[in-house]
Amino acid sequence: MSRRMWSGGRGAMVRVLVWTGTVLVASAMGAAGALVQQRDTSVDTSAVDAQADELTQDLRGDLNAGFYSGGRAYGGQFTEGTLVAQVEAHGGALLSVGKARDQSDLNVHSAQVMLGLVPPEKGVVAADAYPVRCYRYTFALGSHSVDRSAMTCPASRTDGKPGSLTAEMGALLARQPAGPYAYRPMPTGGYAHTPQGALDFLEDKRLVGAKDTVSAVSGRTEDGDVYVAALRINGVCHQLRMDSSSAAARFIPLWTAPADRQNTCDAKRAAAAATLYGTDPAKAG
Repeated sequence: MSRRMWSGGRGAMVRVLVWTGTVLVASAMGAAGALVQQRDTSVDTSAVDAQADELTQDLRGDLNAGFYSGGRAYGGQFTEGTLVAQVEAHGGALLSVGKARDQSDLNVHSAQVMLGLVPPEKGVVAADAYPVRCYRYTFALGSHSVDRSAMTCPASRTDGKPGSLTAEMGALLARQPAGPYAYRPMPTGGYAHTPQGALDFLEDKRLVGAKDTVSAVSGRTEDGDVYVAALRINGVCHQLRMDSSSAAARFIPLWTAPADRQNTCDAKRAAAAATLYGTDPAKAG
């Protein structure tokens, strides 16, 4: 009997299939079964570990300070949006991000990431050799600052409801906008810094379509010319950063809020997230 294989591609159908399979497995095994699977050291994790390594290298490229950095993958100003976009590009979801503990340097951040939700875009991987894995990344300005270590995935959902965190993250990815421009740098100038202006921007830039539902938009003005908003797209909390300055043209303005902030979807938290560095590391050297 041939083994079922994952082929490359991250289309909406792949997301739905991954989510559906995850839900069925989680329902059959339960939380205890999921924990047993995580402890099984015989599981081949090489494919998802390779994605974790690629994510490390891409973050190093984004955070490379100095004139010759040239950026990578996303480049430009680095915010939480950059981090979210990179994680999702590698088939995962951002669980949380914040100041790293036990660090004398206040610029060091720590991010918890779940990978393995979507198979690699290139190559073919056996489905049963591609388990969900969690990693902790610490980083500051400079490519040398990025460090990765494996961690045990949290055993419970972020919303406190019973069920699998893996299924929750799979559903999160499945409900996100699937347009070609989602989570990419683009200018936001020319739009009113109001909830309606935010909706106009999303529609004009095709970040949301006719099938997407946008609700619970709340915003606030920060630093004079920066408007940040929290909103739900298809029930998923997103954060939006609107800046009229031409220097902000390479910001990723829209991104999914980390899993631990999906329930408390408000503009105050969006304001804090929008300032995660908020500078171009290439110019910091």
